[in-house]
Amino acid sequence: MPIDSWHNPGTTDPMQTDTQTSLRIGGLTPLTSVDYPGELAAVVYCRGCPWRCPYCHNADLQDPNQPSEPTWLEVLDFLERRRGLLDALVFTGGEPTAQRPLGNAMAEVRALGFKVGLHTGGPYPERLTQLLPLMDWAGLDIKALPEDYPLVTGVPGAQAWQSLRLLLDAGIDLEVRTTPMPGLDAPAYLDRLSRRLADVGVRRWALQQCRHVGTGGEHVDLPIPRRLAESDADIVAATGRFERFVLRAA
Repeated sequence: MPIDSWHNPGTTDPMQTDTQTSLRIGGLTPLTSVDYPGELAAVVYCRGCPWRCPYCHNADLQDPNQPSEPTWLEVLDFLERRRGLLDALVFTGGEPTAQRPLGNAMAEVRALGFKVGLHTGGPYPERLTQLLPLMDWAGLDIKALPEDYPLVTGVPGAQAWQSLRLLLDAGIDLEVRTTPMPGLDAPAYLDRLSRRLADVGVRRWALQQCRHVGTGGEHVDLPIPRRLAESDADIVAATGRFERFVLRAA
């Protein structure tokens, strides 16, 4: 079923007309040890995203109208055969919370005895509230300071920071990660961002190198990403602000 409002990144609820009852999927990773810290997990890639970040590395998942490959029933069958071998299933994307069937899918995964992880950018805090009881771990992408979100996503960024507050207040096992967009990766900027994250209560922050590949934006010409290094003053300062800080510079 076409979802016309998906194609307006500024809409507040791009799935409001969607009657799809099963999760639309764009891929499955059968085994990973890095997408859910400390657990052996599989990863489901959900289709669709309301944002158009120009440095998106999964731009092929932005369109929600492509067929589900595999289907959700095939994912459930896979999980049935992996009981006792896997610990968790991680929902990523795209943006998983853009699909209304996500809650039911999470409940089905938990009923099979698996933990549930979620990778999200936090564009729908009201939906995230409903999903909190179904989650065991979350990786939240905070892309920039709130006032700079329009530069990255094309829409205001209050929702992402509201989602951060919800996750912190709920006590969900949480890693906040930032892949800074080129142009918003200067040492002074990352220092300001890390201070803001620490001030609101973030304990675990991962700073990730942006790759100058693939784009989900409106053909924006971006500068070459600054190469992050342990010697950067902003990174050294960040290590003292968090219970756990990770630099993923590869």
